[in-house]
Amino acid sequence: MWWKRRAVAAPPSQALSTHGILQHAEPDSWRDHRFGLSKPRWDRLKGRAFWVTGAGTGYGRAIALALAAAGAQAFITGRRIAKLEETKAEGRALGIDVELCHPVVADITSEAELAGAIESIARHTGQLSGLINSAALPQPDAGGYPLSELSSERWTELIQTNVTAQWLTAKAALPLLTSGDETRVLFLTSEAGWADTPGFGPYNISKSAVNTLGVSLAAECKARFPEKDIQINVLVPGEARTEMNQGSEISPYSVVSMVLALLSHPAGGPTGHFFHRDGRHLTFGYSPSYIGDILVR
Repeated sequence: MWWKRRAVAAPPSQALSTHGILQHAEPDSWRDHRFGLSKPRWDRLKGRAFWVTGAGTGYGRAIALALAAAGAQAFITGRRIAKLEETKAEGRALGIDVELCHPVVADITSEAELAGAIESIARHTGQLSGLINSAALPQPDAGGYPLSELSSERWTELIQTNVTAQWLTAKAALPLLTSGDETRVLFLTSEAGWADTPGFGPYNISKSAVNTLGVSLAAECKARFPEKDIQINVLVPGEARTEMNQGSEISPYSVVSMVLALLSHPAGGPTGHFFHRDGRHLTFGYSPSYIGDILVR
C-alpha cells in the first residue's frame, strides 16, 4: 500500500481518546465481544435501518455485516451485484442473519441511480437511522508528480467519487434520515486528509475535502434541524486489507468497534468531530477534539 511506501503526516496524537475500542476482535466471535459494545448499546442498533455505501468490499462490507449482526437492517450499496452477494455470503459464514442485508445496486456518482436507490430503500422503510459513506477510489497512477501531470479526466473521476458522490449520497438520503428524531452519519476519510505526501496530492485533496464536507454538513443540519438528534462525524479507518490495499494483514473489521460506538451513541453525542478507529479524538481545521468518552453510556 502507498502508505507503506512513503512517509505521511498522520493526524496528530490526542490526549482525548475513547477506551475499550476493539481493533482486533475476530468477526466470527461477534456474539461474545459485540465489537466492544455493552449489551444496551448493542441493542440500540436492533431494528434500525442503515445505508452503507461501498458495501461490496473492505470496510463497507465489514460495517454492514456488523450492523446486521446487531439486528439492524443494512441497505448495502455498490456498483457490482456480485460483490454485494459476496458480502451476504461472508455474513452467512459468520452466522449472521443476512436477510437483514438488502442489496441496492447503484453508482453513487449518478444522481439518477441514487434517486433509484432511495426509492428502493423507501419501499422497505420510511426512515433511515444512519448513513455510512464508505465508497472511494484510490490515488490514480500518474507518476511521481500527479498535481503537475494528472489528466483532468482522472482528476474529475477521483473527485467525483471521493467527494461529489459523498455529498450527493447524503443529500439524497437526507429526507429519510431526518424523518425520525435520531440520525447518525459517518464519512470515512483517511490520514491522507491531513497529509501532503508527494506523489499523492489528488488523493490527499479528496480526503481533506471529505473532512470539510462532513463537518460542514453537521453544522448545517444542526442549524436546520435543531429539534432533532443528528450526529454527523468523520472517521479515519486506518490501514487494513481492502481493494485498495491487498497486501495488508489487518482485517477491515478493525474499524467496526469505533463505527458501532458512534452509530449507537445516545442523544447528546458528538457531531462535527473527527475520530480514528483506534479511539483517538482528532482535530481538523476549526473542529476541536470531542470531549467525552464514546462508550460511556
